[in-house]
Amino acid sequence: MSVDESTPGLTATEDELSKAEHRRILVVLSALILGTFLSSLDQTIVATALPTIAGDLHGLSHLSWVVTAYLLTLTISTPLWGKLGDLYGRKKLFEASIIIFLIGSVFAGLSQTMEQLIALRAVQGAGAGGLLVGALAITGDLLSPRQRGRYMGYFGAVFGVSSVIGPLLGGLFTEQLSWRWIFYINIPLGLATLLIVATKLKIPKRRTEHAVDYMGTVLLGAAVTCIILLTTWAGATYAWGSTMIIGLAVAAVLLLVGFVFVEHRAEEPLMPLELFGNRIFSVGATIGFLSGFVMFGAIIYIPLNLQVVYGATPTTSGLLMLPFVVGMLAAYIPSGRLVTRWGRYKVFPILGTAIMTLGVYLLSLMTPATSLAVAGLYMAVIGVGIGLLVQIIIVAVQNAVPYEHMGTATSLATFFRSIGGAFGVALCGSVFTNRLAAELPRFLSAGQLRALAGRNLVSSPATIDKLPPAIHAGVIQSFSHALSTVFLVCVPITVATFLLTLFLEEVPLKDHTAASQLAHAADLG
Repeated sequence: MSVDESTPGLTATEDELSKAEHRRILVVLSALILGTFLSSLDQTIVATALPTIAGDLHGLSHLSWVVTAYLLTLTISTPLWGKLGDLYGRKKLFEASIIIFLIGSVFAGLSQTMEQLIALRAVQGAGAGGLLVGALAITGDLLSPRQRGRYMGYFGAVFGVSSVIGPLLGGLFTEQLSWRWIFYINIPLGLATLLIVATKLKIPKRRTEHAVDYMGTVLLGAAVTCIILLTTWAGATYAWGSTMIIGLAVAAVLLLVGFVFVEHRAEEPLMPLELFGNRIFSVGATIGFLSGFVMFGAIIYIPLNLQVVYGATPTTSGLLMLPFVVGMLAAYIPSGRLVTRWGRYKVFPILGTAIMTLGVYLLSLMTPATSLAVAGLYMAVIGVGIGLLVQIIIVAVQNAVPYEHMGTATSLATFFRSIGGAFGVALCGSVFTNRLAAELPRFLSAGQLRALAGRNLVSSPATIDKLPPAIHAGVIQSFSHALSTVFLVCVPITVATFLLTLFLEEVPLKDHTAASQLAHAADLG
């Protein structure tokens, strides 16, 4: 790939690539980024449309499953897409994931019942898992680890941007057109991605016989299902000590034990256990798990804080999250370019986790008296921390594993971050619920508490604005204290993540691309 001549460490082959080849790779990267955008956008775009969807399809009791079904199949399918890409070629699998995602999108938009919509959201999630993993792994085929850092920042920025514009687009389509357009919008974007990948992406590959680890796939899928249901239901639908939650926890443990047993004996395991003997991979996966805990666990409560404590609408709260996105962008892109220039990466996760710790602590200091400007500054700080960490860890993991395991390693790094996020959401949700229940009696009288009986303040922040002034003030204070506790609980998690980054081994980033290495090996063969 053509790059600036000032960039050190380039091989002669890379430096002599034609401008046409350079443009082709940039076009392919644009398509991969678009695929990543579609995958992440559909995690958030339904948020503001859910009440309208529930009204149209008469399915209020199943509302949460519109989100959960997507998250569930996305998480379950992630390791499988990565492994199949390693076995059969990432281009074919990425094209298949786009088609599956588009099928789910078309029929989700045509759904006539909530049950149909939930099932088709599951189909979407299965395709989205392939989009997410395929885009990151194919980037590893096209670019050397050293050059990869320069572009991975753009992939990371997609997650921040989609988290903000997703709810905005969802509200816009719902109000101006129909909620069905939140699914139809995927069709032209997905077709454009498919066309570019089909015509422009060229990845050398070998033809070999493979054995798919079906038993491992089933066991891991069942275990992840139990984990996601446990983290979704615990403390909300069922009490933590209920038979259902304990049963799910026991089932998850037994299934994971069975999975490890099968993986030891599988001819081509879904999750090669030797990867965990690679110190960079194992440390990187653990960092991903812990950072996912904070990212998904604490950060989802920022919009709730904006809507309840500051009285912002869902749409306005999305706009007020812009400092968070700007902070990520300000870190993602420069850090990636510096990784390319220096050929080293360890300093960025260390700085990122340190800044994340500061950012989460600052969020815990927020009160109703904190101005929006100061709140925006705090959000920007945590955004910078995430921007210095997340994508650099993917680059480090890809650089440390053999090419034949790159797709699997990429998918597993993403997988552990998602699982960490699920645990983060569950624990932070439980902390918030318990603290809110404890704080309300501190700020409201017994009579005022009785007046709130039967009102779900968490799922409907708009109802808080309609409360009598005295009750409203007490509820705001209670929410603020409970949210501060959520952020404070995440501080030791970010401290542990920071300490772990100190043990992340640094290996100089390779200058050759995986695709050129494979092509050279094929020529020798």
